[in-house]
Amino acid sequence: MKQLMTLTVFILTFIGYAQNERIDDLTVKLAYHQADSAKVDLSLTLIEELYTIKDYEKALLYVNQTAKLSEKLKYTKGLAESTYYRALIYTQRNDYFNAIDNYDKSRKYYLQISDTLGIAKVSNSIGLIEIKRGNYSVGLQNSLSAIDIFEKQNLYDELSSAYNNLAEAYFKTNQIDKAIDFNFKALDVRKKINDRDGIIASTKNVADLYSSRKEHRKAIEYYENVLEMLNPTKDQNLRGEILPKLGSEYLEFREYEKASEYLVEGLKYNRKQNNQEGILLALNAIGNLNLQRQKVKLAEIQLNEAYNIAQNIDNKPALLKNYKLHIALDSTRGYFQNAFFWQNKYYDLKDELNKVDQPVFPVNTEPLDLINSNPIEEEIDSFEVKENNNKVIKTWLNNPMVVYGALASSAILLTLLLLNFLKSKNYRNTLIEQREKLKQEQIRSEAILEQTHHLEEVNQVKDKLFSIVSHDLKDSISSIKAFLDLLKEDSISKEEFRELIPELSENANNASSLLFNLLNWSKSQMQNLEPNPELFNIQEVFHTKMALVEQKVEDKRIVLIDESQRDFVYADKSMVEIVIQNLITNAVKFSRTGDVITVSNQSINGKALICVEDTGVGISEENINKLFNANKNFTTIGTKNEKGTGLGLTIAKDLVELNNGKIWVESTVNVGSKFFIELPKSTPKA
Repeated sequence: MKQLMTLTVFILTFIGYAQNERIDDLTVKLAYHQADSAKVDLSLTLIEELYTIKDYEKALLYVNQTAKLSEKLKYTKGLAESTYYRALIYTQRNDYFNAIDNYDKSRKYYLQISDTLGIAKVSNSIGLIEIKRGNYSVGLQNSLSAIDIFEKQNLYDELSSAYNNLAEAYFKTNQIDKAIDFNFKALDVRKKINDRDGIIASTKNVADLYSSRKEHRKAIEYYENVLEMLNPTKDQNLRGEILPKLGSEYLEFREYEKASEYLVEGLKYNRKQNNQEGILLALNAIGNLNLQRQKVKLAEIQLNEAYNIAQNIDNKPALLKNYKLHIALDSTRGYFQNAFFWQNKYYDLKDELNKVDQPVFPVNTEPLDLINSNPIEEEIDSFEVKENNNKVIKTWLNNPMVVYGALASSAILLTLLLLNFLKSKNYRNTLIEQREKLKQEQIRSEAILEQTHHLEEVNQVKDKLFSIVSHDLKDSISSIKAFLDLLKEDSISKEEFRELIPELSENANNASSLLFNLLNWSKSQMQNLEPNPELFNIQEVFHTKMALVEQKVEDKRIVLIDESQRDFVYADKSMVEIVIQNLITNAVKFSRTGDVITVSNQSINGKALICVEDTGVGISEENINKLFNANKNFTTIGTKNEKGTGLGLTIAKDLVELNNGKIWVESTVNVGSKFFIELPKSTPKA
């Protein structure tokens, strides 16, 4: 990488040196050249070189000298080109009036010599500057008029600019389909001329447009294409913009793992670059992610930080999004007064943004006829018509009857307008009151819907608890009680009871396991579990939990292999112990006589990777998707008819994710299963 950067610097230095040498050579030749049209052409070449390296001061000096010589020689082409470069320089300086004035003059000169390409270049440049100023209709007409000429002559650089102008104009006027079409055209041309920056810009525009049309899969495809093209050192701000946008697109499909990966990376990246816009975008999206995953406290912290940044940098669209997320946050927590406060701010800002004028013009905008009409002459004709109209108005003012009649009409009109205003004011006040009532009703409705959703989840938890208590737990305890009653009533001898002890122990183990999983699962569902992370040795946890299953392992004649090693994990130790115990117990449960269970851990990419592997009965692909979902109510009998709640792996998933980790399984039927856990090894950075 270092060698590549060194090579890049060398090449750029060499190019810069070669370019300066060329400029010096042209300057010398120009100084000794006689004053003729050839000298004008040579000077224009020098101006082009200076404009390319952005030495606008020196370029403008030569432009003025070239224009004077061209005028003296009556060399119209020289006048057209020099005036065009003067306009380009004024454009770079954001001097709109001088730029437009010189564009108009150069177009007039090009018309005189029938230079269609020159006319098209001017029109395209005018299109660009008008679009930047918000005059989209004028800009669109000018760019459209240039495209036909560029296409016929295969002028790809000019076509790239023209297509891009049109795409921006169509986007600004909410004609998204046409904006996408012209961005694709610009992308094709930029690929032909190998314009890397242009390719990235057009690809990003396409992704943004698909996102605005809610075609999120396509948006993801093009955002990922942009990421692949970015240079880590040159395109840092753009990378900071794309990462949270890509994460937000995955969030639309509730693909939380992918969304989290891009959003966390985007937040870290933008914090490192101190890119406030990028930090704001990432915080809003991560807050939304945590809100959807019911991590309410974390979501609150992130959304509050995003709110402060949005206010500081005055990013109103992001602030509007933040208001909406705050409404959802406070509704979820039952803080309906706060939710109403955010709702009012949301609608006020939305109304403010809606009042921004959206330019509208006919969809089928016709291009200008550059050859058969002179836009400058048309403007002069229009000005003369206005002057004639003013003269007519002045003659009317000389007639007193006209003046008195006009005054009387004005008085009547003002009276009618005043009455209409008072009437409208009453209607407006009534409308505002009704609107406020409607907002309050909407808040109440949303709150009721949120409460209903929460109650449904609580009912699901309750139903699951009752089902387990009334069946599995009841059966185990009833069986134990029945054995004890037989002994108490002397219905069986002590010898017979000793024979039943293994079965009694099995029922006690089942009841204990049920209670263990039931308690932890119900806690996690009610959101009462808060991790208390610390650094601890994962090998010690393995040894403790393996000791608990020694008797079971001996009974089933299972081979238990310990490949664990001393390594430290940063997580809640008690939660990790619960997870490891569940995984080892499951491995024993679904292993047959002579099967092998292996526990291991290793460090990969700065994280701890834990594995519990068995050569047991395995899991079908169909059932793998049910393993970590409590609502599926999925459980199977062990190889010695051991029972389960179907909650062990659900608990494991909840506890691992609470500790910023991941859990997954790889399994083949009749071959065995591998359960993996990935956990952090150190305190996560903000």
